Amino acid sequence: MSKHQLQVEAQGSTLILTRSFDAPRRKVFQAHTDCKHLMNWWGPREWPLTYCKIDFRVGGKWHFCMTGPDAMEGWGLVIYKDIKEPELIEYEDFFSDKEGNKNQEFPSTVVKTEFFEKDGKTIIKSTAIYATPEDLKKVTEMGMVEGISQTLDRLEELLEAGSL
Repeated sequence: MSKHQLQVEAQGSTLILTRSFDAPRRKVFQAHTDCKHLMNWWGPREWPLTYCKIDFRVGGKWHFCMTGPDAMEGWGLVIYKDIKEPELIEYEDFFSDKEGNKNQEFPSTVVKTEFFEKDGKTIIKSTAIYATPEDLKKVTEMGMVEGISQTLDRLEELLEAGSL
């Protein structure tokens, strides 16, 4: 069981997720920057990351695959818009195919992830903006919030194990 709960706030087409970690900001930020770390925590427990290729720079891309039950694949593509180490990662997030082509059948989102340090803890605040409230509803109904909660639980476990 996680020590820290994910706080969720939805407003129109915007979803704000906030979560605290008992770890220094630079370590929490670093966990987001390299496949050697992401492979150990990204994705819900039943949908772990099985493919990861990242070019962590403004204009760079992260192409990844989470593989779920019955070998079902969920491909994604991130295009980095702004990076300020260790305080900000801003990107556009897309569903994609294996080749990295954007899947237009699913909504994309612009995500601004901020990392704050306070009293030796790190707070992540992730603001996701969808094109419409209906797009936000669509991904929420797919279980996205529960998946992110599990993903961040896995990050907490990795940080606690001292694996970064």
